[in-house]
Amino acid sequence: MTVRTVLGDVPAQALGRTDYHEHLFQVSPLLPGDELDDELRSGQEAQSLREAGIDALVEATPIGLGRDPAGMARIAERTGLHVVATTGAHRQAHYPDGHPLLASTEEALAERFTAELVTGMSDVDGTGTGIRAGVLKAGIGYWSISAFERRVLGAVAVAHAATGAPVMVHLEHGSAAFEVLDELGSRGVRADRVVLAHADRNPDPGLHAELCSAGAYLGYDGMARHRDRPDSAVLDCLLATAERGGARRLLLGGDVARRSRYRAYGGLPGLAYLPARFLPRLVREGGAELAELVVVENPARFLDWADGN
Repeated sequence: MTVRTVLGDVPAQALGRTDYHEHLFQVSPLLPGDELDDELRSGQEAQSLREAGIDALVEATPIGLGRDPAGMARIAERTGLHVVATTGAHRQAHYPDGHPLLASTEEALAERFTAELVTGMSDVDGTGTGIRAGVLKAGIGYWSISAFERRVLGAVAVAHAATGAPVMVHLEHGSAAFEVLDELGSRGVRADRVVLAHADRNPDPGLHAELCSAGAYLGYDGMARHRDRPDSAVLDCLLATAERGGARRLLLGGDVARRSRYRAYGGLPGLAYLPARFLPRLVREGGAELAELVVVENPARFLDWADGN
């Protein structure tokens, strides 16, 4: 079992406690004033996550949104975190009209995604880095898949077939989960190679159990968003889904993703919230064995490059 990190391939069992979804660098027109674009501060925030007990993270920023592969590699070296970078594209709303990515064909997107997995990602200024991505990403809107988003899903499927790399899909408010699995499945991507990010934004354990039974991984990453729902809603859904047979398909992340929510940039609650605040509650209410599954065993299994290059 092998996971591709920004510092090279590592055995999946070496990852340790893994945060499946964070952003160290991100710039989006949807988030003005919330840019993550300072390597020193992002590195300090990553260090706080490491000191709180997390050993690995997936940096989920795809192409065109301020992703900084070289910066990720330096942060990984300084902190000792295993950092898995992402290629692919986000949902269309993150790209302004006229962005060159929006005009790309499925074939061009697939070629680029595959190259970033096998050869290396482009840096912020477009130059090659030789630092390889380890996860493919696509995104959709709320109960909608635009023509661009459908091309990205198709390109992700092609790149997955060529490499075996795992696939993350952003679901807006947790919508259209089965529809995404059907779209990818029709292109040869098995559900057990896919994590549905933000599944917990629709905290429906019955639906989640069905998705897990289909083989998909579910990303729970909505904690510390108390304006929308309390952490208890995320935790209760996780526990109920586990009780319905989904324990081996659940992943945890913070998806903090905003300058205003990083302590190192002057905000709250910071990346350490997940291991310091949420995980102890999971251990108390669900037991240490379930917590071990969710933060160690499941992400190692998901991030493994099955039959990959």
